[in-house]
Amino acid sequence: MASILLQVGTKIIGVGRNYAAHAKELGNAVPKVPSFYFSLSSLFRISFSLFNFQSLFLIVKEPVLFLKPTSSYLENGGTIEIPHPLESLDHEVELAVIISKKARDVPQAKAMEYVGGYALALDMTAREIQATAKSAGLPWTIAKGQDTFTPISSVLSLATVPDPDDLELWLKVDGEVRQKGSTKDMIFKIPFLISHISSIMTLLEGDVILTGTPKGVGPVKAGQKITAGITNLVDVQFNVEKRRQGSS
Repeated sequence: MASILLQVGTKIIGVGRNYAAHAKELGNAVPKVPSFYFSLSSLFRISFSLFNFQSLFLIVKEPVLFLKPTSSYLENGGTIEIPHPLESLDHEVELAVIISKKARDVPQAKAMEYVGGYALALDMTAREIQATAKSAGLPWTIAKGQDTFTPISSVLSLATVPDPDDLELWLKVDGEVRQKGSTKDMIFKIPFLISHISSIMTLLEGDVILTGTPKGVGPVKAGQKITAGITNLVDVQFNVEKRRQGSS
């Protein structure tokens, strides 16, 4: 159950701009997977000069990462709270990867051995706060880490998700489809993400990686209802309300 994540996991790692169409809709640069490139000089002549040696490089474009606290989890059926003085939050539907055991410096070839299950999650975002933070070169913590900002489903076992690279994610607001996309469009795949993140910070049992959102993100206001899911596997629903001042 999702409640176990609140007790066991130590952190939530978000991956930004992992779907090209979503990055473009927000006017952001699109990250690229690692690739080799060759200069024209190295293609048309053989030379061991320093210039030509430097033209043969592995270009590594790293994913955008950010952290969210586990206190931001909200179980299925809960109420997403819009903090004062905001009038709306943006919805972002994502595949969540749950880590099964301690992972540090994990090679891509063994990365899937550290996956304990999956879930459907929402990365609720205070877009106005995020825009201000980005323009000032500041972290996104306040925009993405507040209470109720990570609604999440129950955990799906590995047996129920034979191919996490081919799942359809969808989200509706008041019955209207806002987002629909496939995990096969992720720029950085799950093995790469686990390997890359574990080279930076140790992943522990119950930690969650939010793998990015497809296009269609947009605002949701108090009084509206979000339904979302992974087609044929799981669905969730959440009401949206303004946070009451002084509520605990």
